[in-house]
Amino acid sequence: MNRRGFLQTAAALPLVGGSLTMLASAEEIYPNRTITMIVPFPAGGQADLAARPVAAALEHILGKPVIVDNRAGGGGGSVGNAQAARAAPDGYTLLMTLSSLAVLPEADRLSGRTPSYEVSQFAPIARVLADPTLLAVPASSPWRTLKEFIDDAYRRPGEIPYGSSGPYGTLHVAMEMFASRAGIRLLHVPFRGAGPALTALLSGTVQAIAAAPGTLKPQVDDGKLRVLANWGATRVASFPEVPTFIELGYRDVEMYIWAGLFAPRAIPPGVMKRLREAMAQAAASPDVLKTFAAVGSAVAYQDAPDFAKFMEADSARLIAAVRRIGKVE
Repeated sequence: MNRRGFLQTAAALPLVGGSLTMLASAEEIYPNRTITMIVPFPAGGQADLAARPVAAALEHILGKPVIVDNRAGGGGGSVGNAQAARAAPDGYTLLMTLSSLAVLPEADRLSGRTPSYEVSQFAPIARVLADPTLLAVPASSPWRTLKEFIDDAYRRPGEIPYGSSGPYGTLHVAMEMFASRAGIRLLHVPFRGAGPALTALLSGTVQAIAAAPGTLKPQVDDGKLRVLANWGATRVASFPEVPTFIELGYRDVEMYIWAGLFAPRAIPPGVMKRLREAMAQAAASPDVLKTFAAVGSAVAYQDAPDFAKFMEADSARLIAAVRRIGKVE
């Protein structure tokens, strides 16, 4: 990752005369039309959960429509991420994405492909959520504890299917981190996002999934799913009875599904400032707080500088995990 480039919010561009005047004018009147917030996953996952209440709040704060555009494809969100990276850096195309943003370029290199984008093409605006990942299975399954799940996987290596949001996506990396530490082998079944993977779990197509609390809570409350373990450092308030992997003796198994808002890197400083101010207001909005609380996710707001530092550290850990996973055929 290009640390220096990532921590900058705008590229240094030569501007003279009329060009400088036009840029200043554009910054002064921002926004003056509809803003598109790309979500690189189908509806129903963590990024979509974060985007919709935040977009509604930003629309109220900025006074212009903010449209959520689900652009799934490519596995792990790569298609939508790449489209946002290529967008005009004018503040009218934003990206609400997950921690897989930093993982996917490394996965491409690992597989011998040219990355479709680089993290250095983005400027972080704000982190919205940072939930620990949870391991869920059908309520009808025979596994009531993590030990029972692991014991069964030992007996049937490679036979228990789990769903993910795509190769090297957040959910895939979480499950493979766990499987590696537990010494078991599971069957990876990739989907286009967490929403379709959850649907597959509910229908019985797969038997396990790693997902965020907000994605799982309605299904758990309805008695359809059971949660066995938590990838976080501490227990989740909305699932206080669920132990962490650390508690159960599995060190170095820690994973968070964070969601954050980004813009193309060369966004004008004045526009970035307006968006950061608006995101600070949105994160404190009663409607946003209420919506996230209803699904068991607390707002985990970070402004751009702190978010950039957090992401750099978290991404280094995730990239190391991807290298351990190796090439996925």
